Amino acid sequence: MAPLTALLDWLAGRGLEIVLIILGSVLVARFITWVGRRITDRIDARSTGGDVLVRSEAAKHRHSLTQVITWALIVLVYAVSVFYVLDRLGVPVTGLVAPATVLGVGLGFGAQRIVGDVLAGFFLIAERQYGFGDVVSIAVVGGGDPADGTVEDVTLRVTRLRSADGEVVTVPNGQIVKVVNLSRDWARAVVDVPVPTTADVNRVNEVLREVNRQAFADDDLRRLLLDEPSVMGVESIDLDQVNVRVVARTLPGRQFEVGRDLRARIVFAFARAGLNLTPGPEPAPAPAPAPAPTPTRQGAQK
Repeated sequence: MAPLTALLDWLAGRGLEIVLIILGSVLVARFITWVGRRITDRIDARSTGGDVLVRSEAAKHRHSLTQVITWALIVLVYAVSVFYVLDRLGVPVTGLVAPATVLGVGLGFGAQRIVGDVLAGFFLIAERQYGFGDVVSIAVVGGGDPADGTVEDVTLRVTRLRSADGEVVTVPNGQIVKVVNLSRDWARAVVDVPVPTTADVNRVNEVLREVNRQAFADDDLRRLLLDEPSVMGVESIDLDQVNVRVVARTLPGRQFEVGRDLRARIVFAFARAGLNLTPGPEPAPAPAPAPAPTPTRQGAQK
């Protein structure tokens, strides 16, 4: 009975304290997560009015910084709770300083990649290379196809993207070697229009300028444009066609939508003007004349 009594006394004393510490740390971590989510939602609502792609650079940085601070506070809460639990279990925390130092050195050598990810994530956020909602293309160590998508989460260790197909791509920050930000301050929609070499380029430019004027006059499209689209002229010459380039400065992240709209307008405008976007089919070769019939041997004798 004495061991059972001692166990019940321990559970009523230190055991209950350990349970309360664990429950308290979980509740505090959830509260921090809830507060961080409320702050990020308020930042998004104030900066975009509901659009997750168009937001100011300051709002993107605040959103990413809030995510990192939330993650760091949660790690700190759980670390402190572990020390308190060890203390309640009777483990001498002060005696763990020397072993912890040796363990830290070993982890430093064995977990260099994790340390590199954290340091790279710190500089990514401090330098504002990209933030939540940016459309980016990230090249990683080892080459291969870059990761393209919209940034959904940035922590000190990883960056999560949502691709155009809806896939979630997780990239360790320490493996990033190049970042192309497609939605920083402003973007540009580039539309190359292929026309046959036999077409009148001046007429094509006139039609494209009229399309640009109508697009900038459209209220729905004008809110995405920073200025009227312009015709840059002939960009390249191929064997049977030339490419005429049209460019438009847009709000960050909206260049794809503007480009699709301009292409549709150009197709309709060319159809009304009687212009072709592709070279016409080559004429079929004329059939060869049939050979004259050779006279037979009997006909020749007659």
